[in-house]
Amino acid sequence: MQVKLALPKGRLMASTAALLDKIGLCLDEYNKGSRSYRPVCQRYPGMEIKVFQEKDIPIQVAVGNYDLGICGLDWIEELLAKFPASSIVKVKNLGYSISHLHLVAGNDKPAPSIQDLSRFNGEIRLASEYPNLAEAFALRLRLKRFQVFPLWGSAEAYPPDSAEMAIISGNGVIPPGLSSVASILTSSAFLIANCDSWKSKDMAELLAIIGQAGGVKETAISGETTSASVEKYSFPHSGRSLLRLALPDGHQQPPTSDFLSKAGLKIQGYGTTGVYRPSIDLPGVSVKVIRPQDMPLQVACGNFDLAITGQDWLLDHLSRFPTSPVKELVRLDFGKVRVVAVVPEGLPVETGQQLRGLVQNGHFRRLRVASEYVNIADKYARDNHLGHYQVIPTWGASEAFLPEDADLLIENTQTGRTLAENKLKIIDTILESQACLIGRKNGLMPGDAQSVINSLIDRFHGILGR
Repeated sequence: MQVKLALPKGRLMASTAALLDKIGLCLDEYNKGSRSYRPVCQRYPGMEIKVFQEKDIPIQVAVGNYDLGICGLDWIEELLAKFPASSIVKVKNLGYSISHLHLVAGNDKPAPSIQDLSRFNGEIRLASEYPNLAEAFALRLRLKRFQVFPLWGSAEAYPPDSAEMAIISGNGVIPPGLSSVASILTSSAFLIANCDSWKSKDMAELLAIIGQAGGVKETAISGETTSASVEKYSFPHSGRSLLRLALPDGHQQPPTSDFLSKAGLKIQGYGTTGVYRPSIDLPGVSVKVIRPQDMPLQVACGNFDLAITGQDWLLDHLSRFPTSPVKELVRLDFGKVRVVAVVPEGLPVETGQQLRGLVQNGHFRRLRVASEYVNIADKYARDNHLGHYQVIPTWGASEAFLPEDADLLIENTQTGRTLAENKLKIIDTILESQACLIGRKNGLMPGDAQSVINSLIDRFHGILGR
C-alpha cells in the first residue's frame, strides 16, 4: 500500500500504539521505549511510516509529505488558525487522549469574564504554546490592546506577573494559582489526511480498518466562560521584586540545581512537578521556572532580569534580533552540547564547503533545512551561500526528517550517537554551547539590585575558579 503515515511521539504515543494494535495494524518498534523513527507495519509492509513530534504532523500532512497523520485537534486548529486554507481533511475523531485548552489568569483577584476582557482598555499579555489560537481568540473578543508571547511550554508559569493571561492545555484541572476564564477548545486524537491524497489515492481499505475505532463528536472552539462575571476588573501588576531570575525546567533542571547548590543558594521547590515559583534564600529575589528556549526573548522584553539558559538558545535569539539588549554574563561550564550541521550518511559530502558545491551544481532543487533552531539554521544557510533553501521548523525528534523530508539538519548533540544510529553524519560544527547566565546590555539596576547581580556573578565565578 503506497500510503505515507505520520504518527506521534509523546503524549499520544502509547494510546495510538494501543489503537493500532487493537485494529490489527501492529507496528514493530512503535512504543515508548523505542528509538526508531521508522516503525514497520507487517500487515502493509509497503506503507511508509514516520514518527514525529505531534506539533509537526499537521504541517507535514498539509504540505503533502504524508497522506495521513494522527495528532491532537489542538495542533490542527493551531495551524488552521494562521493558515485556514491548509490542505488538511479532518477525517475522524479517534476519541482518545482528551485534553482541554483554557484561557487562564492568576487567581490573586476574581477572574474576569469574557465581557470584562472585551471592555478592558489596557494591554493584555497572552502567553501560550498556541500563539495562533491565542491571537485568533483575542481578535474574536475584539480586545483593544494585546500582545502574544509565543512559548515552547510552561505557559502556566507566566500569569499574573510575566503575563496577564495564558492559554494552557491539560486534563481540565486548572493548576494551583490560576483561575479559568474561558474554555477555548476540547481536543482529542484525530486522523487527518492531505486534501490531494484524499482525492487521488485509494486509501479505502486502510480507512475502513481505522474506522473500526470508536469516535466522539468533535467539539468546536468556543468562547464559553467558565468563571463568574465580575462588575469591574483590572489587571494589577504585582509588586516588582528587587530582581527576577528565570531558571530552566526539563533536562537542564538537575545540573542547574546542582550548580546553584554549589554556589550556596538554597532554592526550595525547584524541580518539584507543578512548582513554577520556587523560593530562594536571597531577599528581594523572585524565581520562576520556564523553558530555556523562551528565556532570551523574555529577558529582552523585560519580564526577567537574569536567566540561566543555553548559549545555543541565546545565539538563536540573536540570529533573529542582532540588536537585542540580551547578553551573556557568565559561562557556567555545564549543559554542554554542540550545534552541528547534519546530512544523511549516503550524501557524498564531508564538509559544509562540499555541501555548498553540491548546491551550486544543482544537486538540490531547493535545499530543505530542518531545525528547532530556526534562526541559526537560516543564518547558516545564508552565510554558507546554500542557494535557494527552505527552513522547516521542528519541535523535536528532528532526526526523523532526514532524508525523506529534509536534506540538512541543524541539531544539537552531546556524543553524536543518536545521529549515527539514524544513519546521519556531522559535516560542520556551528557552536560549542554550554549553560550561561544572561542579562541585559547596559542594564544597570537600582543600587540594591545591581549589588545582588554582582554578588551572584561573583559566587558563580568563585565555584568556576575564575
